[in-house]
Amino acid sequence: MNEIKITRTDTDTKGRYAAHLTSVEGEGELTLSKVSKSLIIVDHTAVPDTMRGKGVAVALAERVIADARAAGQRIVPLCPFLRAYATRHREETSDVIQW
Repeated sequence: MNEIKITRTDTDTKGRYAAHLTSVEGEGELTLSKVSKSLIIVDHTAVPDTMRGKGVAVALAERVIADARAAGQRIVPLCPFLRAYATRHREETSDVIQW
């Protein structure tokens, strides 16, 4: 099984997570906007066809949720994927997701 490597880059107002798999071409991504120190909006998640079905989007979702939790932030899930993920995991994400 390929290990998913996720990196994060930030500016003052935006953030981007990039996911890579060993020996797989392409890059998955999740982007966010920083509303304040305590609130972010996840607006986009995309995974290329070469990575579909390998858990990349879920890994990106879990990473942004873990990072927000550690930073004491709330997430507004505008991205359809993250919104669906948070809906399916409502109980365990209720401390982080802002509906």
